[in-house]
Amino acid sequence: QVQLAESGGGLVQAGGSLRLSCAASGRTFSSDARGWFRQAPGKEREFVAAIDWNGSNTYYSDSVKGRFRISRDNAENTAYLEMNILQPEDTAVYYCAAGLAPLGSNYYLRNTYNYWGQGTQVTVSS
Repeated sequence: QVQLAESGGGLVQAGGSLRLSCAASGRTFSSDARGWFRQAPGKEREFVAAIDWNGSNTYYSDSVKGRFRISRDNAENTAYLEMNILQPEDTAVYYCAAGLAPLGSNYYLRNTYNYWGQGTQVTVSS
């Protein structure tokens, strides 16, 4: 089993920045893909960003492209989501996910990922 633990969430003013971390433990795989999703109250969980196992390919939703950056450090089994120019509509619980299969055109689908973290709250005030 793989355990994922998110950290770095919090309260920030509009225009500010946060950096989320997703640390993997347990039976980790250096070739896993990582994704970030978010879920706002009353809404479906939605794709935010993804990165393949060696960081050579990254993917973003249109709503965060140009503001968020996903990265990973395989030596630390950790993925990151750097979030800039945050807006109130970015308020949500952010979830990290890990997938065992290589990323393809399915990078934005929840069922692409095998393991999920518990989530970290991000609140952006106006």
